Amino acid sequence: MNVSLQWRQVQAVAAKEFRDRLRNRWVLAVAVVFTVFSLLITYFGSAAQGQIGPRSIELTIASLVSLVIYLIPLIALLLGFDAIVGERERGSLDLLLALPITRLELLLGKYLGLAGALTLSTVSGFALVALLLYQRFSWAGLYHYAGFVLSSVLLGLAFLSLAVLLSVLARDRTRASGLAIALWFALVLVFVLLLLGLLVATGGQFGGQVFAYLLLNPADIFRILNVFSLDDVQRLYGLASILPPALSQVGWLTSAMLAWIIAPLALASWRFRP
Repeated sequence: MNVSLQWRQVQAVAAKEFRDRLRNRWVLAVAVVFTVFSLLITYFGSAAQGQIGPRSIELTIASLVSLVIYLIPLIALLLGFDAIVGERERGSLDLLLALPITRLELLLGKYLGLAGALTLSTVSGFALVALLLYQRFSWAGLYHYAGFVLSSVLLGLAFLSLAVLLSVLARDRTRASGLAIALWFALVLVFVLLLLGLLVATGGQFGGQVFAYLLLNPADIFRILNVFSLDDVQRLYGLASILPPALSQVGWLTSAMLAWIIAPLALASWRFRP
């Protein structure tokens, strides 16, 4: 009875967050952005080779990865950075917690509502590309594309968890937004370059141990899941056989991505104070 009541509280908060995003057309705006860019990349990505439309499912997914790797983390961070600190600045956080709801219920409700909005916009934005790929490659193409969309959703949820954590830790919205942009820049743009620089600077002394740290970054986990097999990574970086086997195992990579979703939320729940 008590557990059921607690989940009803979570669902109520989540439903309100989700309705707010639908009401202010945030979901529609993001879905349109993904639809336009994904169609352009899919349909005109091979124009330089004299062909219009997708050439293969692998090349199409590889092209779309570049779109996802930059946009989804940024959108997720901007969506969630003020989830808690915004309520605190508006003075509504104390009012919410004065109701029969715990901090954990409020935090989970906020996260699940935002996650629902982000997932809906992501899946909707890639729907027309799925139709295009089905016409060209039938069900075989959709199978691989569905895995790409699922991993895109997981990537967004991981960065949304990080955004909620920042929102709990930050003292005001200005600092939270600055930290969100800095985190996006660090994980999406800088992290893998630092690893490659370390590998080159040490003459490959650390070998695959360096690349094992790719598992510490959800953006690179997503990139490996959708672009590279272990052989592809070895050929790309000229590393022969020094990479860890975990980089070729979908189960390990998926588990690492799920950890990026759960761990920041757990830490946010621990540090959450009114």
